[in-house]
Amino acid sequence: MEPNHIYQYSIINALMAGVADSGITVSQFRHRGNQGIGTFTKIQGELILLDGKVYQLQASGEIRTAGPDEQLPYAVATNFQPQQTISTKLKTKDDVDKVLEDFDGHAANLFMSYRIDGRFKSLKSRTVRGQEYEDQPLAELGSKQAVQDYESIEGTIVGFRTPAAWQGFMVAGEHMHFIDQERKVGGHVLELVSEGEVSFGVAVVNNLHIELPTSEKFNAAKMVTDDKGVKGIEG
Repeated sequence: MEPNHIYQYSIINALMAGVADSGITVSQFRHRGNQGIGTFTKIQGELILLDGKVYQLQASGEIRTAGPDEQLPYAVATNFQPQQTISTKLKTKDDVDKVLEDFDGHAANLFMSYRIDGRFKSLKSRTVRGQEYEDQPLAELGSKQAVQDYESIEGTIVGFRTPAAWQGFMVAGEHMHFIDQERKVGGHVLELVSEGEVSFGVAVVNNLHIELPTSEKFNAAKMVTDDKGVKGIEG
């Protein structure tokens, strides 16, 4: 994988339609980049790829290392090489977008990837609990997601910023997952406040490869772009 190219398996619209019973294997995905995000079959928790390892962030708040043969119905990776790394304070989650804009204010219609390392005064994350019946849409899981609040916690955030026009293929705007330094807790980031300065690496991405599933369920699914639904589940 070339530096700062994005590889993606499937699309968010498929998850919204409940297509989550199979996908690319963890061993295949690990070769697509050095960091990334996604989910597991049946939408069981969140995924973070960091430094060559794939972790499952579970609804219990705990973390496990994923096995090589486990399947991922939706996953995004990049071979991240920061084009700039700065030290900065983040007073809110909105400050993440401000850092990206300050780096390249002309990248509104391009993708951006980033990695944030440091200690957070407070961080709120969520994890989905998984489908309760076959093909349950992702939007229905939003009301039953597990939310965790952390204080003075050190760790890493992996994220992507997606142009608004790509809503449904990916999550438009910010989409970021957190894992703590000890690899014990984490989830999809909803809110954050840094404790002092954090290290923030960023890169602009203009090359994107999307691999679509060929399963019968994927081809039979009725997919539409549910902007309200995606915003509701992804925060």
